Amino acid sequence: MARVIGPDFVALQVLDLEASARFYEERLGLERASHSPSNAVVFRTEPVPFAVREPVVDLDEVERLGWGVALWLKCDDAQELHDSLDEAGVPTTQEPFDGPFGRTFAFMDPDVYTVTVHGG
Repeated sequence: MARVIGPDFVALQVLDLEASARFYEERLGLERASHSPSNAVVFRTEPVPFAVREPVVDLDEVERLGWGVALWLKCDDAQELHDSLDEAGVPTTQEPFDGPFGRTFAFMDPDVYTVTVHGG
């Protein structure tokens, strides 16, 4: 029987591809991969590639993007990233705390996806 090994790629459908790509580059320090399809921006993340992409559904028809999805990103200094995002006016949905995965907090990206960051 075939079995799923685990997540291999994660992408968020976004309203404005370039604005979202710039947010993840400028605010989180992600680097674009050398190749991306024309409808997406793929970032050089490990071990699982992460991307933002043009929507395949009408995002204006949903009340809020990402309901029920938990997206966690690992960071080498979560507190420093939180402070940087806070200074830039990025909304925080969970203030930093020390948890089982290290320093942890959550914020909202430009499309109002909640993203949790942990580590360092």
